[in-house]
Amino acid sequence: MAEFLAMGGYGFYVWSSYGVVAFVLAYVAFSSWRGYGRRRRELDNQERRSQRRKTS
Repeated sequence: MAEFLAMGGYGFYVWSSYGVVAFVLAYVAFSSWRGYGRRRRELDNQERRSQRRKTS
């Protein structure tokens, strides 16, 4: 097991690369999720404003 984790002496670089990629993927997923929610609220607000103008 230790030999596998050491990756033939390159373990630090391999595992730190996996860590960086995991962090970036998590950031992209979280950022996309927040952006979706923000855009959804903006569209809902625009739709409500548009409907108020039509009824006025």
